Amino acid sequence: MKVKLIAINLILITIMSCSSVKKQQEDSFDTAITGKYWKLKTLQGKVVKMDKNQERDIFISLKKHDNSIKGFTGCNSIAGQFTLKEGNSITIGKLAVTQRFCPNIDESTFLKVLNLADNYTVKDDVLQLNVGRRAPLAVFEAVYFN
Repeated sequence: MKVKLIAINLILITIMSCSSVKKQQEDSFDTAITGKYWKLKTLQGKVVKMDKNQERDIFISLKKHDNSIKGFTGCNSIAGQFTLKEGNSITIGKLAVTQRFCPNIDESTFLKVLNLADNYTVKDDVLQLNVGRRAPLAVFEAVYFN
């Protein structure tokens, strides 16, 4: 009887420690991308410059506590949901976009990139959204405010 209890306890301890390690790994990849203001630097290989009619930079921000994404397309504000999985997998969806008319600003490419991205990389405060193993769809830089 004692041997069975010891074996069960060892199994339970092993299971609990594995889930703890998995949770720590999930938290580490979550914090690499969430809780930051990501300013768009390049879109499909082209440097992004602010248009004279643009109010502010194009950006995204991902919030871990509710898996929400917010941002600005150059003309309109966006809000939606994202999901992160192991292997730096990301899914961005359910995007809602305000409907301001901005004739000189093309935001459709940016919105398509957000919907297409299926993985990301983060290194030295640079976020890349990718699809498959191709060149980055979009490159962002973390911006910190004082």
